[in-house]
Amino acid sequence: MTRTATILREYGPFPGVEAVHGVSHDGKNVWFASGDRLNALDPESGETVRSLDVPAHAGTAFDGRHLFQIAEDRIQKIDPESGRVLSTIPAPAGGRDSGLAWAEGTLWVGHYRERQIHEIDPETGKILRTLQSNRFVTGVTWTDGELWHATWENDQSELRRVDPETGKVLDSLRMPEGAFVSGLEADEGRFYCGSGKSGVVRAVSRR
Repeated sequence: MTRTATILREYGPFPGVEAVHGVSHDGKNVWFASGDRLNALDPESGETVRSLDVPAHAGTAFDGRHLFQIAEDRIQKIDPESGRVLSTIPAPAGGRDSGLAWAEGTLWVGHYRERQIHEIDPETGKILRTLQSNRFVTGVTWTDGELWHATWENDQSELRRVDPETGKVLDSLRMPEGAFVSGLEADEGRFYCGSGKSGVVRAVSRR
């Protein structure tokens, strides 16, 4: 089933931010990656409340305590209070990685042009499972036991719910024309979507 996505709110553009890549949520703030730093956005006020000076080139995730951030060909585990990098593992796509999500003890990583999602061990980076899509994979998120990923291909983006065992598409939200999705995160009835070089974060209804 394919439906048209409803954009609830748009945040930004933000000073000094040329592009928005990965997006995550820590229960209070939306974190978004902007190349050379991670930024915490208050979704109520729309203000950026703090930034961490860490490489942030693609997907972002939060495990309830730490942030995980794709930086070129590696994934960094970061203390959100100090911004200190605690550990690093190799990224499964070797620098061609896109989205990042945490779910039940593992990380899920988008492999952009190979149209894949890898489940990996967060301690070693070992690939545990690979799902195949038929479109480029950008953002990845888990919410309420559901696996969703964003696509961005041929000037069109969708948010897709897929079967985590087979990769089969179960539901799809088609973004309006010109609204592309890089990073993806879910929180309480909405998705937060990065927009690449548009430099904004969009809140999109899950309904």
